[in-house]
Amino acid sequence: MIIGVPKEIKNNENRVALTPAGVAEFKKHGHEVYVQATAGVGSGISDEEYVQAGATILPTIEDVYDIAEMIVKVKEPIAAEYPLIKANQLLFTYFHFASSEELTYAMLKSGAVCLAYETVEKNDRSLPLLVPMSEVAGRMAIQEGAKYLEKPMGGRGILLGGVAGVKPANVLVLGGGIVGTQSAKMAAGLGANVTIVDISLPRLRYLEDIMPANVDTVISNEYNIRQLIQTTDLIIGGVLIPGAKAPSLVTRDMLNLMRPGTVMVDVAIDQGGCFETSHATTHQDPTFVVEGIVHYCVANMPGAVPYTSTLALTNATLPYAIQLANKGWKKACRENEELKKGLNVVNGKTVYAGVAEAWSLPLTPVEDVLGKVIVA
Repeated sequence: MIIGVPKEIKNNENRVALTPAGVAEFKKHGHEVYVQATAGVGSGISDEEYVQAGATILPTIEDVYDIAEMIVKVKEPIAAEYPLIKANQLLFTYFHFASSEELTYAMLKSGAVCLAYETVEKNDRSLPLLVPMSEVAGRMAIQEGAKYLEKPMGGRGILLGGVAGVKPANVLVLGGGIVGTQSAKMAAGLGANVTIVDISLPRLRYLEDIMPANVDTVISNEYNIRQLIQTTDLIIGGVLIPGAKAPSLVTRDMLNLMRPGTVMVDVAIDQGGCFETSHATTHQDPTFVVEGIVHYCVANMPGAVPYTSTLALTNATLPYAIQLANKGWKKACRENEELKKGLNVVNGKTVYAGVAEAWSLPLTPVEDVLGKVIVA
């Protein structure tokens, strides 16, 4: 198969979808790899390293899309890329369709096969290709939250961990999944008072056992959230419904209950955000203020630490990408239920329920696009 790796062109996105080690692995299996010039520079990888691993460097993004049977990316295609995508071309990347109607319709129109990292799912319901970036984003959320709590950045002017004789900040973490767990660990390590809310009692019991003494667990409901936000300095939104739009746990009217300068970091913004007042921002212009509350809603947070993020992501995605290249997407998805769940949009049809529900589209059973297995 011919694999294409374009340079990411989303605002301040410095990750790359394939490392030289990944190129070498594809080559070992007999595939051709074409990488756009300077695609890896943001992650500290030179064109020469790709060439040494067996890749061919192409000068433009158009060249890469034109030649590739499978495009491997990090972030969803943006408008400038839509015309470059061909019918039947396989795109393997993060899509987050439920948060973008424009992207959904563009991919339906393209006729491409869109296999989304974020909905590849194991039998235990874990999301192996979302986990590494959720780990990065969860940890980053506390770094960014601590920074924007500083007065010159618009925050309340509170040091997260406090000092002797002065209480530390109160941090509220919405969601006890990967993002929430990593955020809580980081905040607790800095000395903050942390509260995690989640709807799952078994998950809260687990977190209660593993977290340090300065982390409390509370069942998630609107009443409890309304009470907690009144004394919270930093709120981390880390809820996730795989492939679907995130629920709004903090509504606009709740902002009036918070103290001015409170900071909210919406890690769920890729899936539409879990704060009603959220809208996606960029690393170039990361925050905005509503009712005196600082909102940080950067849609590609891990892009700010591309060296770490690229290695973490490609460690997880490469085994799946190799399967797709070796077998073709149809056979790979028939034989691997995890990959099958990654199919979102195929040849103009919506095959993932969360995407169909988000935009009121007809849902085609995924088996219909995979076809029947022909036995010789």
